[in-house]
Amino acid sequence: MKISAVRIKIFKIKNRKGYAGLCLNHLTEGRSLYQVYDRMVKALRRSKIAIKKAPSDIRKLVVSV
Repeated sequence: MKISAVRIKIFKIKNRKGYAGLCLNHLTEGRSLYQVYDRMVKALRRSKIAIKKAPSDIRKLVVSV
């Protein structure tokens, strides 16, 4: 199955250093946006889910919570 990268939501973790990503019941954490995105792609790949196209700017995936 292939999904768009827009379905990945990255947000800043309050009271902690770093970011977290959420997509299709997968949760990943990392110190930077790029680390969170890479870990999310890896987690999705384990579930046989692929990303159609990498986003031109990962900062566009950040949502405010």
